[in-house]
Amino acid sequence: MKTIGLLGGMSWESSAEYYRLVNERVKAVRGGFHSARTVLYSVDFAEIEAMQAEGRWDDAGAELGRAAKALEAAGADFVVLCTNTMHKVADRLTEGLGIPLLHLADTTARAILGAGLKRVGLLGTGFTMSQPFYRERLAAHGLDVLVPGPEDAALVHRVIYDELVLGVVTEESRDAYRAVIRRLAGAGAEGVIYGCTEIELLVGPADSPVPTFPTTRLHAETAADYALGTTSLSAAPAR
Repeated sequence: MKTIGLLGGMSWESSAEYYRLVNERVKAVRGGFHSARTVLYSVDFAEIEAMQAEGRWDDAGAELGRAAKALEAAGADFVVLCTNTMHKVADRLTEGLGIPLLHLADTTARAILGAGLKRVGLLGTGFTMSQPFYRERLAAHGLDVLVPGPEDAALVHRVIYDELVLGVVTEESRDAYRAVIRRLAGAGAEGVIYGCTEIELLVGPADSPVPTFPTTRLHAETAADYALGTTSLSAAPAR
């Protein structure tokens, strides 16, 4: 079994889900007392969030690159970056790294294509929804990506940063997300990507009229499968 390098803390609420999900997957496949071989590096999210807000993406990439190298030095065979937004600096993170990165957008795209869908809605932070780094990665797999309108996008972003990363889950925000999802489906989305690792703390499949793609679960389970040797990274598009 390969050792999974979890690069988390963005936020720790969702990183805890990653740890649970990779171990549940390994137990389901191997049975008995088996659990995942993991190394976890958890950053201080306050520092990363400040870099996001100030547009200091190069600094954030350098910081996460140091963390990824620490995972490699600790024996990780590959890196799982436990956040959608920070895949914006994926290329910077992997500079000089001797082990591969399991890219979250690739695992998500594979699941969408496997479901026979091509046009999907994307929920995430304002960075993920508005900037091209994530949507273009999905488009490289042949997907057509829709994002919410400005008011809905602002609501989705606010709930993530003001509530979910702090562990706050409310029925009011769940209802608001359901309405955003319905509007995406009404605009032609055949499915919806829960493209922030905290979103799955708020809504699930039952909250959407169309199929949902929970990126945390998809990423964690793919990481476990790769560690067990039952899947490969070969479907990722070229950088």
